[in-house]
Amino acid sequence: MKIIEQIKNQVIISVQAMPDEPLYKEECMTALMMSVIMGGAKVLRLAGKRDISIAKRLFNVPVIGLTKPDKLPSNWKDVVYITPSVSDVSDLIQAGADIVAADATQRMRPKESLSEILSCIHLNNKLAMADISTYEEGIKAFEMGFDIISTTLSGYTSHSRQDLKTPDFDLLEKLVKNLDCPIILEGRIWTPDEVNKAFDLGAYSVVIGSAVTRPQLITKRFIERN
Repeated sequence: MKIIEQIKNQVIISVQAMPDEPLYKEECMTALMMSVIMGGAKVLRLAGKRDISIAKRLFNVPVIGLTKPDKLPSNWKDVVYITPSVSDVSDLIQAGADIVAADATQRMRPKESLSEILSCIHLNNKLAMADISTYEEGIKAFEMGFDIISTTLSGYTSHSRQDLKTPDFDLLEKLVKNLDCPIILEGRIWTPDEVNKAFDLGAYSVVIGSAVTRPQLITKRFIERN
């Protein structure tokens, strides 16, 4: 079965941690991956060569790969930091990523263009996922030839909606209605009802991260419940 078909109608689990977080250790990330696979996850979204290599060695599931800096820059809303270079793409593919996710927002980029990133992914016969924050970015990514569009960065760029506390269902619905490619909902998903709504609106897949794999954020929601 093709990778694109394997991710259809799946709840994709993003298993990620920053180096300054307690769960970043290799054994902890491995245990997290094992736990979500045990829970039924059939697709993973992972950051960095180390974790992708572990997943491809231990599990027979598609992996969406990306890179992030060890520490987000202070102006993270205004600069590209998800798989920003051709070198990053090469590292992810070498590690075994089946799909490469790249920042396709209008934010300031390093030296290489988004078209160069996309070309590198496709030249290596991998699927390209565009992480976007606005409808216009989604349209542009589709026209460029990205295989998958994801709402990952809606609310996380200075030029996208800043009032979001829930998933951007409006963006999802608009993209689904106007683009003929898989559209994935990602960002601020915390409940099964939100997952169901996403699929009802036509999402190809749904990515969940913090609600499953970030204990500090889960705890914070309960502590700051008011």
